[in-house]
Amino acid sequence: MPKASVKRLIECKKKDLIDLVLDIEKYPEFVPFCFDAKIYENNNEGDLYKIIADLTIGKGPFKDTYKSDVIFNKKEDSIFVKNIEGPLNHLSNNWKFTDKKNGFTEVTFDIDFEIKNKFLNSLMIVSFQFGLEKIADAFQKRAEELFSNLKN
Repeated sequence: MPKASVKRLIECKKKDLIDLVLDIEKYPEFVPFCFDAKIYENNNEGDLYKIIADLTIGKGPFKDTYKSDVIFNKKEDSIFVKNIEGPLNHLSNNWKFTDKKNGFTEVTFDIDFEIKNKFLNSLMIVSFQFGLEKIADAFQKRAEELFSNLKN
């Protein structure tokens, strides 16, 4: 099962970065390998904000859609995602946001997944860290474009 972690220090407010990650329907505009996104449900439940969403991801001729349960914990400033259905045996990822000095936020992204198709899973293992870095780069670039010049 591919597992990886990426940590970035981004010159943006924590709230802006959290909002960016929760704005799932905009992912196709800037996230590599993401072709479509759809939110089915979003509910505020006290300290938790819950979303059910589909993402269509792929590369080349390989595209597939998976449904995820996304939970934003407002007290912990974290977002936990797990797959509900689709081409994955298992998916869990966790975003953690921590305020740092001078308007910077540290973002930690951990992911662990396994694709049902063993052949595709073995291909993903080879290029997984590279793909994850490209995705992290895309989020950082998007955040800096949208928010880094806004100082309140």
